[in-house]
Amino acid sequence: MVALGTCLLLGCLPSCGPVDAGPSEAPRPAGARTQDLVQGADAPGDAAAVALVARRVRCGGEAPVLLCSGALVAPDVVLTAAHCLAVFGEAGPYEVFLGPTLLPEPGPGGRFVRVTRAVAHPDYVPATHAWDAALLRLAVPVTDVAPYRLPGAGDAPVAPGDPVRAVGYGDTKDATRPAGQRRQGQLQVTGVAASAFQAGPAPAMTCVGDSGGPVLGGPAGNEVLQGLTVSGDVACRTEAVQVRVDALADFLRPFLEEAPPPAPTAPLPLDALCQEACASDADCPSGLLCVSAGDAPARCLLPALQAGAYGAACAEDAACGTQGVCARLEVDGEDACRCFTPCEATVDPSTPSDEEPGDAGGCDSGGGGLGATLAVLVGLFWRQPHRRIPGSRLRT
Repeated sequence: MVALGTCLLLGCLPSCGPVDAGPSEAPRPAGARTQDLVQGADAPGDAAAVALVARRVRCGGEAPVLLCSGALVAPDVVLTAAHCLAVFGEAGPYEVFLGPTLLPEPGPGGRFVRVTRAVAHPDYVPATHAWDAALLRLAVPVTDVAPYRLPGAGDAPVAPGDPVRAVGYGDTKDATRPAGQRRQGQLQVTGVAASAFQAGPAPAMTCVGDSGGPVLGGPAGNEVLQGLTVSGDVACRTEAVQVRVDALADFLRPFLEEAPPPAPTAPLPLDALCQEACASDADCPSGLLCVSAGDAPARCLLPALQAGAYGAACAEDAACGTQGVCARLEVDGEDACRCFTPCEATVDPSTPSDEEPGDAGGCDSGGGGLGATLAVLVGLFWRQPHRRIPGSRLRT
């Protein structure tokens, strides 16, 4: 089964031809080559379909890292798959992207919104994708996009034979159509269980990168969010598995009804973060987290950067001198990017002691390997101390 998300296969594969995908088709041996035609189209009208990306920390050309897709279900809430949090965990650094084109670079009209909280379904089982759902809280509400409509009492439940429409940003299995484009495709429901349903190509199919993406049913103009893509066959040709959204009511309702947290009243100054310790995230300027390393006082940090201070606004590293980098505190705005200068370097207590004190290079390998993975994916070069988060879990 696909373990890292599922995207729409669109257009014609290079060596493909028509195939009968009807119920009488015999199962294919594992690894066998087939001649399928899987089709889909761009999805210009699905503004509520989003891409989940690793939070961008460097300014000036940092490429987005696509993790999954997702569905806006309230102005400040996105529903996605729980396994989309596997790399960075529930406390990881995330953003969502709204717009038709994320890759190879964000297209006109696209924008990012920072994620402040991520919560996986408490009954999620990674091995089986049971209850594979997660909720994301956005730093600012999206007020100009209508969220997808959630199932209500008057909506018929999904049933075998129903046509459904999947939307996502993932892989297309076509070199001329790269991932990172918002696309849609038609599937047909083939089986229904209490918390999930399966679908086959009609003629499109989901693939890597579409996990968490919306699967919609009902008449045009009154569609309802019936499922989230969570898995499928490795070849992305015959089967897609979706979590039923109408089965998630007990998970969705409390999150949607939560009161927003109070805004920080007097955060620490950006240029004094090397001298001033923090007690919680509320003490930190917007976009920074309160992080502790060993027995040292906690400091306000940007994910994947060590402790430091932030100075003048910038657009690229060259503006920040030999010791600084242009770091992204927020997703946009005149002051979103500021020159970051590290405090006096310290040795991460989680690493072997063969490093010379004062060496600020390398990648953090703590937190179950989370720091090293983040550094590889996001292209960062500074050491990050461990963040102490009571009760948090890293899903792998």
